[in-house]
Formats: sequence, C-alpha cells, structure tokens
Amino acid sequence: MKSILIVEDERLIAELQRDYLEINGYKVAIADNGEAGLDLALNGDFDLVLLDLMLPKINGFDICRKIREKKDIPILMVTAKKEDIDVVRGLGLGADDYITKPFKPAELVARVKAHLSRYERLVGTKEKRNEIHIRGLLIDVDSRRVFKNKEEIVLTTKEFDLLHYLAAHPNRVFSKDQLFETIWGIDATGDTQTVTVHIRKLREKIETSPAEPQYIETVWGAGYRFKI
Repeated sequence: MKSILIVEDERLIAELQRDYLEINGYKVAIADNGEAGLDLALNGDFDLVLLDLMLPKINGFDICRKIREKKDIPILMVTAKKEDIDVVRGLGLGADDYITKPFKPAELVARVKAHLSRYERLVGTKEKRNEIHIRGLLIDVDSRRVFKNKEEIVLTTKEFDLLHYLAAHPNRVFSKDQLFETIWGIDATGDTQTVTVHIRKLREKIETSPAEPQYIETVWGAGYRFKI
C-alpha cells in the first residue's frame, strides 16, 4: 500500500484529501504545520508528499527544498496562489507538479496516481539500494554501514547483524534465545548473555540516551523489540 504525507494546516482540506486518498487505497498521514511536516517527510517512509505552500512555522517552499536535498520522491504542491511566479518557484525547488485550491478531489487523486506511476517507471530502471530508514537511522544492508543523522557509526560484524535483524522485523519481540540462535548459530559457543552485551553496545552507539532507548526496547520477561 502506497503511503502519502499531507502537509496542510487547514483541517477540513486535509481531511478531504485524506478521505479521498484512503477510499482509493492509500495510507495517509497528516501534518498540520511545516515543522511537523518536514520531520515526517525526512524521517518517515512516504511515497509522495502533498505539500501546501502557506504553512505555519516552515513554509512549503523551504520544506520542498529540504526534502529534495535528501529524498527523491514525488512532491505535489497544493496552493491557493495562482501567480505564475509561485508555481515557477516551487517547481524550481524540486516540486513535481501543483494543484490550485479549490480543487476537485477526483483531480487530486488522478494527479497522485499519475505521479506515483511515473516515479515507479523511473526508479524501476535504476538499481535499488537495500536500505532501512527509521527516524534518522540509515542501515545500508549492501555495504553493511550504519549512519545516524548522516554520521557513520562503526559496528562490529555481530552488532550489525543483530541491528539489521531487529530493524528488518520491527515491532516484533524476540527472546534472547531466538536472537542468539539466529545471529550466532545454534552451535556457537557462549550463551544468551552475549545478546545482552551486544544490545548494550548497540544502544551506546545508536541511541541518543542509551538509558532511554528509542530504537531497541527491552520487553521485560520477553526479550527485545525494534520500535518504529
């Protein structure tokens, strides 16, 4: 299911967009200000952004520019302005298209479908990287490298294997026994305390506050879970 981010401060318009997109089979998230919208766009996993231009905190032009610096996903501007200069500016910053308020919901859905199809055709001709992006954390599976807010984090082989396995199965609880058998192998020497030590080392490296982990959670009496 394709995921759409709506950045719109007018609640009724945002809900109208959401309702029509959900009816057509899309998963939708809404941000009602520019700051929240930018955070979601950069750290979430969205296939397309519907971006209003006139927003509180951060305007749509700045959001568009910052998204385009880091991500190559379709951006569709939704604007109340009809002046050509605003359209040209938005397109120049990397937006793919625009639609002017008031709009027909059917037209909006058609534009979204068209840009998603076009994007799929384009990326289908490119080599896709095997990467996991979660809230500022990037796990590049092919190169076995990990980045936190663009800064590389050096991990040992088992630390990477453990992090990758947990992140590839988000929100699922694994016991220490399950993790030890999967990562180290059933015939490996050692015990489940090895898992505990590696989890602690991972937290020291990837968590902002290891004592209050945001990625790898302890589920008391059960094991560990990678939270998204």
